[in-house]
Amino acid sequence: MDFLSEHQPQLLPGNRQLPPTQGVIEAPHGTTIVAATFPGGVVLAGDRRATMGNVIAQRDIEKVFPTDEYSAVGIAGTAGLAVEMVKLFQLELEHFEKVEGAQLSLEGKANRLSTMIRSNLGMAMQGLAVVPLFAGYDVDRDKGRIFSYDVTGGRSEEHGYAATGSGSIFARGSMKKLYREDLTEEQATTLVVQALYDAADDDSATGGPDPARRIYPIVTVITEDGFRRLTEDEAGETSHAVLEHRLRQPDGPRAALL
Repeated sequence: MDFLSEHQPQLLPGNRQLPPTQGVIEAPHGTTIVAATFPGGVVLAGDRRATMGNVIAQRDIEKVFPTDEYSAVGIAGTAGLAVEMVKLFQLELEHFEKVEGAQLSLEGKANRLSTMIRSNLGMAMQGLAVVPLFAGYDVDRDKGRIFSYDVTGGRSEEHGYAATGSGSIFARGSMKKLYREDLTEEQATTLVVQALYDAADDDSATGGPDPARRIYPIVTVITEDGFRRLTEDEAGETSHAVLEHRLRQPDGPRAALL
């Protein structure tokens, strides 16, 4: 970003001039991203639907990307700008590691992403916002951490679980009742799939598991061993288990009253 700012500032997303428009610009939007920590790491997941107004623009969009060995970002908002921002962020982290000979701290990565989101504020004011969720394994603290953002680049660390996107209010409510601090990795992956299912149940822009097309949520796990994305078979197995349970209990698992 520093290089582009000095030599070709017009190439940065936030510096591009859009022609005058009337009304909202129609562009594909990514929706719900969720994350949850467990002892030893963090799980970051996203549904696969992109919408453009009331139309499903894409059924199998990729919304969760590794940014380096120990971190990942899930995108919500204008899909094209978000993917471009993620690619630039990946390049920033790789460049820092090559120049300095060491990885940037997780806190530093979260701050850098905050700066990039803030540079997109002009686009956000025209309806092309990018609001990602950033998660990673902090090797200095030996635990998973989650960071959420607003359109101005404001950064907040979330504890336990977090969600962003149009279905986030429903996903967060689901995780609020099901989350426990002692979850295993397998239970944490089931939790995020349950949360995405609940989001899809109430938010038309969020896509649920689609067994007919074999389209399942993207689920990633980040631990001291690094970033790992669940295979299609693994994500499908968890999704089918959730779907089987929902056939018997459509509203999902029940939390204890006391």
